[in-house]
Amino acid sequence: MIPLSFAQRRLWFLSQLEGPSAAYNIRIAQRLSGTVDPDALEAALRDVIGRHEILRTVYGVAAGEPHQRVLKADGLDWQLERAHVTAAGLAQEITARVGHTFDLTAEIPVKAWLLTTAPDEHALVMVVHHIAGDGRSMGPLARDLSSAYTARIRGEAPRWEPLAVQYADYTLWQRELLGDESDAGSLFSRQVAHWRTALADVPEELELPYDRTRPAVLGHQGHTVPFELPARVHARLAEVALAEGVTLFTALQAALAVTLSRLGAGTDIPIGSVHAGRGDEALDDLIGFFVSTLVVRTDLSGDPTFRELLARVQEAGLSAFEHQDVPFEKLVEELAPTRSLARHPLFQVMLMLQNTGEAALRLPGVQAEAVPTGQSAARFDLEIGVGETFDVHGAPAGLTGTVTAAADLFEAESVQWIAARFTRVAEALADAPQTRVGDLSLLDDGELHQVLHGWNDTRTDIPVTTLPALFEAQAART
Repeated sequence: MIPLSFAQRRLWFLSQLEGPSAAYNIRIAQRLSGTVDPDALEAALRDVIGRHEILRTVYGVAAGEPHQRVLKADGLDWQLERAHVTAAGLAQEITARVGHTFDLTAEIPVKAWLLTTAPDEHALVMVVHHIAGDGRSMGPLARDLSSAYTARIRGEAPRWEPLAVQYADYTLWQRELLGDESDAGSLFSRQVAHWRTALADVPEELELPYDRTRPAVLGHQGHTVPFELPARVHARLAEVALAEGVTLFTALQAALAVTLSRLGAGTDIPIGSVHAGRGDEALDDLIGFFVSTLVVRTDLSGDPTFRELLARVQEAGLSAFEHQDVPFEKLVEELAPTRSLARHPLFQVMLMLQNTGEAALRLPGVQAEAVPTGQSAARFDLEIGVGETFDVHGAPAGLTGTVTAAADLFEAESVQWIAARFTRVAEALADAPQTRVGDLSLLDDGELHQVLHGWNDTRTDIPVTTLPALFEAQAART
């Protein structure tokens, strides 16, 4: 039997604990303008499912342990579902379909629909359960689907070089790499020892400006708001990062830590981040769940300058990266923080730099364009995603991103306010890296005036009189 990878195991456990949920769906929606051959598209999708075993894997249990069961591609009961919808109702139709819930024990972890609004206007909607993919997987998926469709409209099967490995090979390699958990000299034991020290007494829960009391079980509904940092700030942040010998991601993480601290979270700020987890080039062309989570703990004590904070974040980040082989799921088991369905263990705020590369469909005679898939699911209290844009010369052209917050904890207006604070802090720190954290203001001039003068304007006219007269007037009234 093929075991699950450690990352898969956690998602499998959550599916057993919480029941079927769309919270871990990877959602794809592409508007296809032009002549689309639905039969060729379905055949191409089946080709991709046949090529990548993980897309035709279901999950069973034997002797209390989950395992992977790869289904044969021939005779697989799977099809591209097709429907005619109105252009006005397309967004609603997409939202409904990306909410599909998978039965991982019997259903392969990929669904697809072709929604047609006109003879030459369609939308391809897909969901891939996270247990079978990650953000980096969308590149190989789009590339292989494009190649297969190009062959199928010519009446041919795609001519691919066989994949060097499959995801099941990775799961076995992962266990071999980490070694025996009971062996004090194994990679697993050495890295867990590091994390026991690095995360000793880490806050179980950050104090953030929640609008609601945390429920017993946190749902997955979220509020998502976009934000932008202009080209000037993008370039300046990159310059400061280069001058200090750190990455842009480190600068963004420092800015987020400052924002959270100034919002009331204190000076010990654990933030989650992700790394690709594809340590071998043989994994680059695979679809699968490789991405892993790291916890970077930021120390803001002593009112450091931004430059000093960058050095602290860089040191913590490098240390985390050097000990990345222990999967987050196993780390949680070993450190055994107080477990709760109301919050994510070890951290509640995630920061991601969205640099997974282009995942564009290239179909002959068809122009493909990504379209929104509705409100994002919330897997953390706060999740901040940031992407870089560049001009034709490769110069920084701005940072764009989103803040997604748990609707159980935050109002939509509060999420907008938090996003605005983050961009304000990032801009202030980029412009004046010598500034101390405690000297930064989260409020702009208009907001500061409202606090100091608008809300604080309690002046009232008091008549010139005597205390006995006031007493008599009150007695007469009451």
